[in-house]
Amino acid sequence: MTKEIITTAAGLAGLLQQQRQAFAAAGAVSAAERRRRIQTAIDLLVKHHKPLAEAMDADFGGRPKGYSLMNDVLGSLTSLKYARDHFEPWMASEPRTAFPPYDQLGAQAWVMYQPKGTVGIIGTWNAPLFTLFSPLASALAAGNRAILKPSEVVPRTAQVVAEAVAELFDPLEVGIVTGGPEMGEAFTSQPFDHIVFTGSTQVGRAVMRNAAQNLVPVTLELGGKSPTIVARSADLATAAFRIAVAKATNAGQLCVNPDVVYVAREQLEDFVAALKRSFGELFPSVVGNADMVAVVNARHLARVETCVGDAARAGARVECAPAAAGGADRRRPLSIVIDPPADSAIMREEIFGPAVVVRSYDAIDEVIADINARPRPLALYYFGEDEAEQQQVLEHTLSGGVTINEAMFHAAMEDAPFGGIGDSGMGHYHGREGFLEFSHARTVFKAPAYDPRREWGLLPPYSDQFLAMMEAQVTP
Repeated sequence: MTKEIITTAAGLAGLLQQQRQAFAAAGAVSAAERRRRIQTAIDLLVKHHKPLAEAMDADFGGRPKGYSLMNDVLGSLTSLKYARDHFEPWMASEPRTAFPPYDQLGAQAWVMYQPKGTVGIIGTWNAPLFTLFSPLASALAAGNRAILKPSEVVPRTAQVVAEAVAELFDPLEVGIVTGGPEMGEAFTSQPFDHIVFTGSTQVGRAVMRNAAQNLVPVTLELGGKSPTIVARSADLATAAFRIAVAKATNAGQLCVNPDVVYVAREQLEDFVAALKRSFGELFPSVVGNADMVAVVNARHLARVETCVGDAARAGARVECAPAAAGGADRRRPLSIVIDPPADSAIMREEIFGPAVVVRSYDAIDEVIADINARPRPLALYYFGEDEAEQQQVLEHTLSGGVTINEAMFHAAMEDAPFGGIGDSGMGHYHGREGFLEFSHARTVFKAPAYDPRREWGLLPPYSDQFLAMMEAQVTP
């Protein structure tokens, strides 16, 4: 099969059909074959890490190559290597207990985990490698084939990924397509065996609608306004520093980034000062600072600045760290929006950029109530040493994942599922849960040679005693 990069809906449909035919013809996928495919993805990233980092820098208009290596290349390699080194025991069939009396007559039962077929994976621009290759690790570990679609928002990165995949992979195992929203529409309308989408909640709904036409199961990794609670028992300086580091990461353009920080009213000013100081230590200047990630494009920058400006006009106080304004590029200081109106856009929409909301509170119950009044977030963060309060927060809220006394660390856990709930998504990847996500759990029952049903009067023609026998089994 040709290794050309596919850019049309017809080409995508043809590739998917060929992959499905190859999957059906191949039968069981051995551990050695799965390991080879995962290793090919690892080799791809190792071989092309420099041009990939350069492409991400160019696409963002300023993204430190070291950061891109850490976040996207090494993050993806971590997922791939964990899957490579751990998947084989996950493949084993699990024995299950047959029901009586067949369990006593020699019946056997087990659950076997089979690949679903072809998994379509749509990445997003903010982590353009990780959102492709991390779910790919789980899909390949489960024995599937895959077709990738990188984000068109980062076209240089998409092109390098496409060329690398076409170079190293058999397209019948892992293929790739490129294109804009029209390709995304075509992609999600195909009869894949599973679709993974990372992006906004609004687009996630459209993906699910399209997938429903073919009854394709979906894994949606969305986002939301991840709440961050700074309890009265927290070390304020430590919490402010760690939140500042999180907001500095990728200029806040991460789906698990802290969005709304709740701080006790009497600690508000001390926290804001500490947050400004910590962020300023990371970035003493903004203009031309090569350590700072730029906002990915003018449209996203305008969206963030509009949200901040509207909140300020509605009465919110806005502080900046550092104080200097951004220059001609898209690097910006952190805007700290303090107690904006509840109905302001910045309180409704995911920020996804260099801004953060800080809200003051009097009691933890009102914080929990406010969190629960909003759509379920992808992440929740709690800073504090009060274990009873910590447990109260965990038991009375729902989110995709939680990190305590840090931010975003839970998403790096390979031995635990990563995924959302409600508006922040559905399904998981990472670890064994990712393997299960992309596997079909198939129940197998093997009957014994001896069948007692006729002599026990359980088959037609029924005897007079049949009804009495059944009624006797109806017990509490």
